[in-house]
Amino acid sequence: MSTDDQNQSGPIGFPAVPAPDEQARRQAVARHEQLTKPAGSLGRLEELGVWVAARQGACPPRPFARPRVIVFAGDHGIAAHGVSAYPSDVTGQMVGNFLSGGAAVNALAAGAGATVRVVDMAVNTDTPPVVSAHKVRRGSGSIDREDALTAAEVDAAINAGRTIADEEIDSGADLLIAGDMGIGNTTPAAVLISALTGTEPVAVVGRGTGIDDNAWMRKTAAIRDALRRARKVLHDPVALLRTSGGADIAALAGFLAQAAVRRTPVLLDGVVVGAAALVAEELAPGARQWWLAGHRSAEPGGPLVLDHLDLTPILDLQMRLGEGSGALTALPVVNAAVRVLREMATFAEAGVVGPTEAEATGPTA
Repeated sequence: MSTDDQNQSGPIGFPAVPAPDEQARRQAVARHEQLTKPAGSLGRLEELGVWVAARQGACPPRPFARPRVIVFAGDHGIAAHGVSAYPSDVTGQMVGNFLSGGAAVNALAAGAGATVRVVDMAVNTDTPPVVSAHKVRRGSGSIDREDALTAAEVDAAINAGRTIADEEIDSGADLLIAGDMGIGNTTPAAVLISALTGTEPVAVVGRGTGIDDNAWMRKTAAIRDALRRARKVLHDPVALLRTSGGADIAALAGFLAQAAVRRTPVLLDGVVVGAAALVAEELAPGARQWWLAGHRSAEPGGPLVLDHLDLTPILDLQMRLGEGSGALTALPVVNAAVRVLREMATFAEAGVVGPTEAEATGPTA
């Protein structure tokens, strides 16, 4: 295969994304008006309950029976150039920590009634077969000077993400949470966010794992150089992932797009998942209708993602860990919204006098 052949991205086609159920949404809005409370008095809990009803196509909505966290792990060549406070060996070590139940994502998932799956897409070491079935390569290229992936690798990573979404949904998952793990992964995330939102690199670069000023300057220079390469393929989302992403981020993008195609709601996590979401929306326009933003990341790129996708975060706790931790922290709030809409009595059922017609106002749709 020639170099030109290797650098040509093959077609990755997603079916049209279906719209949420408008009738269920209207029914949920109407039901909130009849529950034993002043209309709108539960704020965004009401909005979130309506959102879930429209995605489930049912009013009242059902409590989520099998929320599932998928952590996509991968190493990045850029980590070798001093952009992280941790060595890249930590990625493989953290995969082991996830499998033994010792990470933040495990603790938060246990508290929220979710289960965790870890997928090795590009960890730069051997990992157990239970996580490496979809592995594309060891590490990704250093994106300031070379492509992250070949054309064949980016196709394999996106398709792996699609397959993983299908596996989870076919196994009964009714809510998906996307998480990430990879030393250096906030650097490609910043490149993708900067490219797709038209933001200057200096406004996107965060402290990641807690880097000092010198590392921050190295990271900013790396993102600047990588962005020059990214802009050449800005209008081709597959080529953008090949050039500036990595196997983990490409798989995340495929996963998020396929979940929307399969009518399955997703809770987004932080800045790395957000960067993948920007590309997923390019791969499958309208996919964002099936995503909720679990939280506002403390990384500078986080709010840029939310603004671009027109998503309002559920929480803002200054979190920046990744792993799916922010989304998991928000999951009990989503569950509370579902229970309010499902389990509260109406005025008629409770024998409580409702508002007069002149005084009634509806919840925000």
